[in-house]
Order: sequence, then C-alpha cells, then structure tokens
Amino acid sequence: MACSYTSLLHRPPTPPLSLLADKCKSMHQLKQIHAQMILSSRIHDHFAASRLLSFSALSLSGDLSYATKLFNSIQNPNHFMWNTLIRAQASSRNPEEAIFLYIQMRNIGFSPNEHTFPFVLKACSSFSALNCCKQIHTHVLKSGLDLDLHVVNGLVRAYSVSNVLNDARKVFDQLTEKNLSLWTTMITGYAQNLCAEEALLLFDKMVLEGFAPNSVTLASVLSACAQSGGLELGERLHIFIDNRGIEMGVILGTALVHMYAKNGSILRAKKLFDSMPERNIATWNAMICGSASHGHAEEALNLFRKLEKEQILPNDITFVGVLSACCHAGLTEVGREIFNSMKPMYGVEPKIEHYGCMVDLLGRSGKIEEAEELMKEMVWKADVVMLGALLAACKTHGNIEVAERVVKQVIVLEPNNHGVYVVLSNMYAEAGRWQDVMRLRKVMKVGNLKKTPGWSLVDGNI
Repeated sequence: MACSYTSLLHRPPTPPLSLLADKCKSMHQLKQIHAQMILSSRIHDHFAASRLLSFSALSLSGDLSYATKLFNSIQNPNHFMWNTLIRAQASSRNPEEAIFLYIQMRNIGFSPNEHTFPFVLKACSSFSALNCCKQIHTHVLKSGLDLDLHVVNGLVRAYSVSNVLNDARKVFDQLTEKNLSLWTTMITGYAQNLCAEEALLLFDKMVLEGFAPNSVTLASVLSACAQSGGLELGERLHIFIDNRGIEMGVILGTALVHMYAKNGSILRAKKLFDSMPERNIATWNAMICGSASHGHAEEALNLFRKLEKEQILPNDITFVGVLSACCHAGLTEVGREIFNSMKPMYGVEPKIEHYGCMVDLLGRSGKIEEAEELMKEMVWKADVVMLGALLAACKTHGNIEVAERVVKQVIVLEPNNHGVYVVLSNMYAEAGRWQDVMRLRKVMKVGNLKKTPGWSLVDGNI
C-alpha cells in the first residue's frame, strides 16, 4: 500500500479539463471531456464550460446544435457565452437565430456589450433586415457604443447591405476617428450598390486623409471603376499597386481583370489573367463574361473549354457569360448543348437568367416557337425583359401569332404599357392587317395608355 501511495504522489498531474477542451480535434473528443466535466461537477465552472461552448460553436469540426444544447444547460451564462453563440448563429445558415438569441438575452435583463453588437449586426446584414438593423442601432445609442469602431463598422455594413446608403454614410460621418477597415466598408457599400462615383470620391478622400489602401479597399474601388467605365483611374490604381509592391493575390488580381474586361480592354485583361499564378472561378468568370459582353464570343468559349480541362467547376455566373457569348455570335446549337449540360454534367440548376439567354438566342435564330415552349417550362413567370426579347424576335421574323400571346403577358405585368401595342400594331401594318391596326389603336386610345420608357428599343431592330 505504501508503494502505491508513493507512486500516486509522484504521478504527473492531469491537465485541467478546460485545457483539454481547447486542444480538441473532434466532437467525439469534446463529448468525452464534457462527460468528465459532468462527473467531476466542473460543468458549473463558467470558464470550463465556455471552452466547450467555444469549440462546439465556432470550430470547423464543431456542432452548432450541440453548442446550443450545451448553452441551454448552463446556469447564468456570462457575456462571453452569449456572444460566442450569437457569433456562431450569425455565421450559420440561419442567421435570424442570432437575432432571436439577442432578444432572449435582453428579455432576461442581460445587457449587450461592444462584442455583442458586431455579431448581431452581421446577422442583420446576412438577410438584409433593415428594420432589425434600425432597432439594433437604437440599442447601440442607448448603450453609449455609437463611437466604438467595431460597432460602427457593423452598422455601416448592415445599412449598406440593405441599400440604405444615406444612413450608412451618416453613421460613417459621425465618427471622427476612423480606421482603414471602416473606410473600406463604406467604399465597398457604395461599390456593391452600383454607386461608383460616390465610391471613387470617398476613396480619394481617404487617401487625402493619409490612409494607405490595402488589397480589400483597392478591390472595392476597382469594382467601382468597372461599373463607371473608369478605365483611366483603374490603370492608375494598377500602377499604384505595382509601385507599392502590393501583393497581387486572387482577390485583387480578379478585381483588376474584371475592371479591364468590363471596360473593353480585353487584351490587357487577358494578359493579366494569364500571368496570375492562382485563379479562382470568379477570375475565370470575369474573363469569360468580359469577353462575351464585348463581342469576343470565341474567346469566351475557348476559356470555357479551358476551364473544363483544368477541372474547375463552372457556376451559374459562368453559364450566363457563355450563353451570352453564344447569343451574340448566333451559335444556337452550341448554346443549346451548353444549356442542356448545366444540370446533368455540372450540377448547376438553370436560373431565369439562363433561360433568358436561351430565349433570346433561339428567338434571334428564328426558332420562335421553341423559345416560347422553353419559356413555358420555367418554374418562374417570364419577366418583361425576357418577353421583350421574344417580342423583338417575333417582329424580326414576322411571327404575329406568338407576338400576340407575348403582348398579352406583358400587359398582365405592366397594364399601362402601350409600347408592346405599338410593336404589334406595326407588325399588323407590315402584314396588311389594317383592321387589327385600327382595333389596337382604339384600345390604346380608350385605355389612355402611356408609353413605358425603354420599349422604344423593342420597337426597333435589336
């Protein structure tokens, strides 16, 4: 017995369970430690329980459902625990759960802190919950955290995602001491909401105030240059990047390729694209879509074929670019083959944009009935853009029968639109059907219909 007692005294101490929790590699290991904590009554130790919660909620090997059950079993969870679970829910597939958790926290009288609000606002951003964002903003003001950089950054992002840029800018301007992250968030907000001029003006202001842009900031400004046709500024930014020795990673390289391609500088875009050591699907899409939109259909198709050879899976944006290229080049059979391969070969479910490309492609090639049948197969209702493309094809190929059906569909969507009647009336006139011309003119006069802006395009040969 004496020897056994001595050996016990000299046995190395067992590491604390909380330390073991931090070193977990899997949920299986964590559950074993959790069981030991329960058996040793350590589960009531907030620090130990928080380590379990942190791994199960935030680790790539974790289990959010398990984390939620664990959280609910903890008596009087502290700020760290609440924030951990809100953070995890905000990044999950159901970010609204973070909002519900935040409401639950407040209902029991627990006050949020400077770490809570950024996660809650991230949840608001994830599903563009504007009303929720405004309520959280009120709570921020009441908490006296309206000058906290991280909180303000979350507010600016949430308002920007909801396309309420005036409110985002007010929050941004009220903060006198800004950091680069906040400048970037506001510039990105403008760029993502197609406010290119505002993004570029704010970028200039940021540089004047002495902030050196990083790759994320530059990528946002380049996106704005692509939208606004700002090739000259984009070129200056490219020189700035080279002179400063800023690393040309995938994100920044893709932004430059997109800027050049969007502005029609396809050769420069291709040169940069070919020089990039690493490219992702967004890089390929920028090059494919840019080539397609500027009439380089064969280049777009060659890139698509090369993409297949490099075993990079295309996504829905890739197919919009390729089908657009086929449409502009009149490659009906190629486009049909690619469209039909989307789901079986690549697992990409065609969206309304892909159907729109195909309807346009088939219509331009005179396959009006096939285009109409394809439109009927969709799970969505055809929009005015798709119907307008088909109507233009009907006019080009003189298909009055389909045109009449298309006009009826457009009028359902836009009852006050007489542009489609003008197109149909002109088709009747070309066919010598003057009674139908008079009938349509009477309908337009009695209905006092007004021309919808944009339909002049359909009335012409597009």
